[in-house]
Amino acid sequence: MPGKVSPEDLLEQVFGRTGVADETVIQGPAYGEDAAAIDPPAGTLVVSSDPISLAASQIGTLGVYVACNDVAVSGADPRWLTVVLMLPDEGVLEAVTEDVDAAAREVGATVVGGHSEYVDALERPLVCLTAMGVAEEYVPTGGANPGDRLVLTKAAGLEGAAVLAADFGDDLEVAAGVCERAEGFLEEVSVVPDARVLREYATAMHDPTEGGVAAGLSELARASEVRLEVSREAIPVREETRALCEAAEVDPLRIFGSGSVVAAVPEAEVEDALEALADAGLEGAEIGRVCEGEPELRIDDEAIAEPVEDDLYPLWEAADAGE
Repeated sequence: MPGKVSPEDLLEQVFGRTGVADETVIQGPAYGEDAAAIDPPAGTLVVSSDPISLAASQIGTLGVYVACNDVAVSGADPRWLTVVLMLPDEGVLEAVTEDVDAAAREVGATVVGGHSEYVDALERPLVCLTAMGVAEEYVPTGGANPGDRLVLTKAAGLEGAAVLAADFGDDLEVAAGVCERAEGFLEEVSVVPDARVLREYATAMHDPTEGGVAAGLSELARASEVRLEVSREAIPVREETRALCEAAEVDPLRIFGSGSVVAAVPEAEVEDALEALADAGLEGAEIGRVCEGEPELRIDDEAIAEPVEDDLYPLWEAADAGE
């Protein structure tokens, strides 16, 4: 039945699943209330919105992670969320809201409002999230300076490897256990811990998403109006990611990259930044440098000046075409 979620279901499955308690929230989710009211602390308000459409077992968790990542790499702690749920039927509401609640608690955020509705035309849930946080010092994507060094957290292609395993694993020739381990990479998609460490050092931060690390670095170069010089060998790629990419004939640097942060860090502070990541239990590597010049990314001898298309899209197109 299309239309808004019933008051009873809102009370039972939505209003009690709002992440952490936050004293700044004057008015949160409640029946009949169409707006949230927040008394924010001093600082710079950072806001980011993202839609996501996946199976109900993943969409709530990944939706929170993806929206909060953009706020975190801007130097803020994600603190407030609005969540718009467009659902194909009544059977998925509980799973989605439980995951939203758990992920919000993990990153330390509170769901302050949103909208929930059933839409017959949908085949799978659609979630649109807006994340907000307050930064003491805003960190832009476009703040890299010539002389800075480039740092990558965790590894390239974590999200993409998980997608390859889930969507194409049955057709790829990889060793036993590779797909199962790669699907587990989705648990590492949040970069809130990474960004909390690096914001103390970084002149610029960005989280690679569509198009992977190559796209993330290219966007940072264009935003900062600098040339980035990167060594492919220096970029960490996990064994599972490499195996799946080789089997699918795709580039691990050009598949969905959520789960890592690319940051420009002054040369004198790189070692301190890497040590701080290690102290927090996070992987990090220096992968290149920021140079003067026309905005572009150079990976070894390859110059990339145009937007990077994700290598997974042709695979989905081929699958849809029955090839």
